[in-house]
Amino acid sequence: MSGPFNGYWENAVHNQRVIIPALFKRRFSEESQRTVVITAGFDNSIALYPLDNWYSTLAELAEGNEMEQDFRSMLIRCAVAEAELEGPGRVRLPERELRKAGISDRCVVKGDHHLISLWNPERFYIDLENYEAEIRSRFDAKLWHKGRK
Repeated sequence: MSGPFNGYWENAVHNQRVIIPALFKRRFSEESQRTVVITAGFDNSIALYPLDNWYSTLAELAEGNEMEQDFRSMLIRCAVAEAELEGPGRVRLPERELRKAGISDRCVVKGDHHLISLWNPERFYIDLENYEAEIRSRFDAKLWHKGRK
């Protein structure tokens, strides 16, 4: 199984290609064949599922409740391409998907545990600031120190 993918980087988009960070590339399993499935992501992002994670996610969702099965159908219907990582780890993205996500010359490459998402940088950083403000006010200070003995 590929992953986990954690963290985010901002990378250039050149000729519809974006470089996947080296840390993420090292986490692709042999079963993934250095191939991703490109599909719709959360909140107008682009989702890149390593091939092995794609099939395991679809299998898990097929066994789920009605909402999970509907989500599975949406992922399949919105899957626009399989793309093999090129050379140093670039992936070529369909122009239409870049346009829908509002991505032009730069994007944020974010690890989302079992998948990688691509974001319009402006939208990503605004959402991140809002989320960080929300969680800082929501969680008790003691929780931030859990796991430390």
